[in-house]
Amino acid sequence: MQRVIISKDLQAELTAAIADCEHDRIFVLTDTTTIEKCWPVIKDFPSLEGATTITIGATDVAKTLDSISHVWECLQKGGATRHSLMINLGGGMITDLGGFAASTFKRGINFINIPTTLLSMVDASVGGKTGINFGGLKNEIGVFNDSKYVILCTEFLKTLDDANLRSGYAEMLKHGLISTPQHWQELIAFDITNPDLAVLQRMVADSVAVKERVVEEDPHEHGIRKALNLGHTMGHAFESWAMRRNKPVLHGYAVAYGIIPELYLAVKKTNFPVEVMRQAVTYIKEVYGMLPITCDDYPELIELMTHDKKNTAGIINFTLLGGIGDIRINQTAAMKEIEEAMDFFREGL
Repeated sequence: MQRVIISKDLQAELTAAIADCEHDRIFVLTDTTTIEKCWPVIKDFPSLEGATTITIGATDVAKTLDSISHVWECLQKGGATRHSLMINLGGGMITDLGGFAASTFKRGINFINIPTTLLSMVDASVGGKTGINFGGLKNEIGVFNDSKYVILCTEFLKTLDDANLRSGYAEMLKHGLISTPQHWQELIAFDITNPDLAVLQRMVADSVAVKERVVEEDPHEHGIRKALNLGHTMGHAFESWAMRRNKPVLHGYAVAYGIIPELYLAVKKTNFPVEVMRQAVTYIKEVYGMLPITCDDYPELIELMTHDKKNTAGIINFTLLGGIGDIRINQTAAMKEIEEAMDFFREGL
């Protein structure tokens, strides 16, 4: 099980984490954004003296076979052995791809995640999922493998633009919906457009604790871990739909959009409270805007949903809620119900 550290002294914590990991060489994976904005924060730490940086393209479009092949080549040319250590410094794309590269090179080397976006802090870097996109589908290839450490330092959020901050916050909203009414109310009362980073750090810790509890109970997603997929069945379809049109949306925005039709299904099928759904829809539309799908897009979106990894025998599988924290996994819906939910997404309250 990985150790998650809520950072108070990044240099001391990273130094201790590196010392706890066997290593003959250290490699730091960055993208073209984090090499400029985040690497300077840690590059002069004595524990990173002599480390080799590997840089790939930024954003989810770089989460490809070509990128991972480049990482493997750099490790090979840099003299990496099965005793080397990789540090993934970046957002969810870096922690996903870097974790997969580390998990497969020489049949697996140790790695540490230092997430630099809110999304990667509360979602991608914690829980052991690694992978890349393939064949136009999100996270199609990958393995479950924990990093040795995840170091969460909200100071990196100062480098983040507003859209990426909101993107990460969508996963926190999801964690609120699957935990307690108090957690949910705190989230929708917080001003993410002008965040107090000290308060946000505590909220990140609370959010990560929700995910850790679920992952500990079900590390390989055979059961209750599917709770974390709330908003993701439709959200991943929205994300792939936008990617196909070369108008990509950030992952958290897609999840926020996915929460709307999935809460509609929950109202219809598992008696989720209408008022909480209205509260969530109003909040999401105010903070995230809308995705311009039409009725003509329904067949494509449904086809994309059938590729979701949670499905069995091609039947689309949803995680729904009976109420806040009342998780109902392995829920199905008729095509007519899915289309109704997408109508609700388009037309609103």
